[in-house]
Amino acid sequence: MNRLILLLAILAVGLALLIFNHDSGQTFGMNNDDFGRLVSLAAIATLFAAGILHSRRHFGESVRQIALWLLIAVGLVSGYAYRVELQTFGDRVLSELMPGRTMVITDGEGQQEIVLRKRLDGHFQAEATINGEAVSMLVDTGASSIALTYEDAERIGLDPESLGYSVTVMTANGRTLAAPVTLEQIAIGPIERRNIRAMVAAKGNLDRSLLGMSFLSTLDSLQMRTDELRLRD
Repeated sequence: MNRLILLLAILAVGLALLIFNHDSGQTFGMNNDDFGRLVSLAAIATLFAAGILHSRRHFGESVRQIALWLLIAVGLVSGYAYRVELQTFGDRVLSELMPGRTMVITDGEGQQEIVLRKRLDGHFQAEATINGEAVSMLVDTGASSIALTYEDAERIGLDPESLGYSVTVMTANGRTLAAPVTLEQIAIGPIERRNIRAMVAAKGNLDRSLLGMSFLSTLDSLQMRTDELRLRD
């Protein structure tokens, strides 16, 4: 059993090193793919060594344990090999359960896209980060600029009370006044922009913050389908 624990430790340490060094592409000077194969071979060798040593007394039990741990080894190595596909699958499931959750996919050319699923009310919702704070926004291609609610403006560090509400805008609640501002940073997933023009609506005149064209027009493409919206940097 101690040898089987050693096997599990080899797999766990190897997988942890692969995940930690994923971005660098190398582990101990070896290509991550080669290192992954080395870990799997070491695990298999440990399995066979443990089986041979133990089979003299408990052959049947030894075979069962070898098969079990071999299955675990194959599962761990396969999980790492298909980590990108598994992450995409998980994101897809979560985006169906939680519309508006940012799903990042990579096409065959290595280009990343943000995929937003349509909500039950027919709108597309994006979970953005503005000045380091999370802000839930509705995507609105009819809005010329990003529009923040009074409350969201406070949350991202602005002082809406001191702003000058000099711009007349149309909202779902009718005509209202808004204050022009410049956002230091706004990001949706890996797509980030800085010094983006925006508006802050007067208090009580906007129900939800809007992701308008001052951000959307900076994208390479904006593709709307029946139930999803794709954004490409």
